[in-house]
Amino acid sequence: MNILYLLIPISLIIMAIAIGVLLWAIRSGQFEDLEGPAHRILMDDDDPRIPRKPALKDSDE
Repeated sequence: MNILYLLIPISLIIMAIAIGVLLWAIRSGQFEDLEGPAHRILMDDDDPRIPRKPALKDSDE
């Protein structure tokens, strides 16, 4: 029974930390754009991963 005197304050401290982290995340805008990263993964990048060789110029010039 004496262990409850230790476990209840520890659980209240952990709960307060969790609520604090949740409030920080809400205020800092972590939940503003939930669909953006999901759409961004489907879009193609315009930058090529492998650099292309430069085009050969005509020797007539």
